[in-house]
Amino acid sequence: EIPLEIGNLQNLEELDLRQNKLIGTVPVAIFNVSTLKLLGLQDNSLSGSLSSITDVRLPNLEELVLWGNNFSELNFLSSLSNCKSLTVIGLSNNPLDGILPKTSIGNLSHSLEDFQMHNCNVTGDIPEEIGNLTNLITIDLGGNKLNGSILITLSKLQKLQGLVLDDNKLEGSIPDDICRLVELYKLELGGNKLSRSIPACFNNLIALRILSLGSNDPLPLEIGNLKVLVGIDFSMNNFSGIIPKEIGGLKNLEYLFLGYNRLQGLIPDSFGNLISLKFLNLSNNNLSGAIPASLEKLSYLEDLNLSFNKLEGEIPRGGSFGNFSAESFEGNELLCGSPNLQVPPCKTSIHHPSWNISLLLGIVLPLSTTLMIVVIWLILRYRQRGKQPSNDANMPLVAMWRTFSYLELCRATDGFSENNLIGRGGFGSVYKARLGDGMEVAVKVFNLQCRRAFKSFDVECEIMKSIRHRNLIKVISSCSNEEFKGLVLEYMPQGSLEKHLYSTNCILDIFQRLNIMIDVASALEYLHFGCSTPVIHCDLKPSNVLLDDNMIAYLSDFGIAKLLIGEDQSMTQTQTLATIGYMAP
Repeated sequence: EIPLEIGNLQNLEELDLRQNKLIGTVPVAIFNVSTLKLLGLQDNSLSGSLSSITDVRLPNLEELVLWGNNFSELNFLSSLSNCKSLTVIGLSNNPLDGILPKTSIGNLSHSLEDFQMHNCNVTGDIPEEIGNLTNLITIDLGGNKLNGSILITLSKLQKLQGLVLDDNKLEGSIPDDICRLVELYKLELGGNKLSRSIPACFNNLIALRILSLGSNDPLPLEIGNLKVLVGIDFSMNNFSGIIPKEIGGLKNLEYLFLGYNRLQGLIPDSFGNLISLKFLNLSNNNLSGAIPASLEKLSYLEDLNLSFNKLEGEIPRGGSFGNFSAESFEGNELLCGSPNLQVPPCKTSIHHPSWNISLLLGIVLPLSTTLMIVVIWLILRYRQRGKQPSNDANMPLVAMWRTFSYLELCRATDGFSENNLIGRGGFGSVYKARLGDGMEVAVKVFNLQCRRAFKSFDVECEIMKSIRHRNLIKVISSCSNEEFKGLVLEYMPQGSLEKHLYSTNCILDIFQRLNIMIDVASALEYLHFGCSTPVIHCDLKPSNVLLDDNMIAYLSDFGIAKLLIGEDQSMTQTQTLATIGYMAP
């Protein structure tokens, strides 16, 4: 149990007891330590009624994280009205059992940024008063029993980036007012009883990357207009009709989950254009016809599930299909192919080539054999590399989008210790960080003593929020206040290309060098021609090319990048900064 005496530590600022095996109740005295800024008790076995704590005197409290326990009752929220500095409330996975108190929600700190109450058996409507918390960045009320409709007042939350309301009993349509949330990154509404799919104005949500919906209707054609999406989860709903071929235009899409619906018709051949796709699940539908051979082009595809449909014909053999097991295709009685996939062999017909075809083969084959062997060898080497999961593929999807406080980043880097320093640049430093859940990330801290660091931070945020490519370093989150500005990036364990080029301990073979060149070229091709507004990096050099464990290259550091706008392609930033020896003439 938590000792009662801990309440005597009257100068205590942080109490972090997460991920232990604590039991019993929380001593009331803890809620009278007025200096406390962080109270983290998550992932224990604590219990009791939070409503017994009626007099909270924590005027400096910034983060209250209690998820993953056995706390009960919701009236406790009213006692937090005195915590005017509160930015994070995490109560998920507790049996709170009750109706969301409207007055208590409206009286919470207007500094609140992160409000999470997932899977708490909460009932009733979503309180309109939540629209008063205008600094909210994340709302997670999924996995409860909320009813009523999605509130129009949510459109007041102009800073909102994550809205999670999945697996409730919400009804009605998705209001057009959601389209006013221009910063929205993640929207999860699946598992409800919503009658309308996607408002046409969703095209305006340029920051939207992750979308989960539920419906009894056909899949909306408008989905093909959401070009920036990296994830779609429409699984376990009642979607019917055919799969729109327009989905094939979502070139940034990394996962597509459509399993457990009532979809029918063919798998669109346009799926072969989903060049970034890693996970595809179309299982447990009524899909028919052949598996498109175009799927062989998806060199990054790691997981495929087409099971329990009505597919027929030969299972493709090329591309990533050599890595998939029988589980990917089971339940399709008319499929045929390799015996290791537990399907019958395909019937082959015998063709007798005409004499002119034989003559042609007799002339061409000897001349092309040597060239073909070399080309096939290079292709196999490149594909073999491409099939290796990148660093973020192993990262949980939820980890690719979350918010961080300064205190959390400070703890993760041991107070921004020199021991965790990865490198320094013109506008700041980069540190290796290990989060509380064990995930490793990189934290780029901007040196605010440098006047240009403010602009560099703003430029990098502006650019990175609108681009997405498999060879661009991914920004997980940002942390910004008057005294601190930082970006949380995916961690690249192999460091920079510069280290490998100029180190005696790191030697790159010819194939690794070729692959790195292709990766960087792919990133630049996307920046120059694949974005709605072309992006010029302006500081391409070996130290800004980072490598993961599989030696896949990622372009980083957009602090002085430029956006080209207008017919004359004039630049939004006019002062040119770059590294001598690498800048263009």
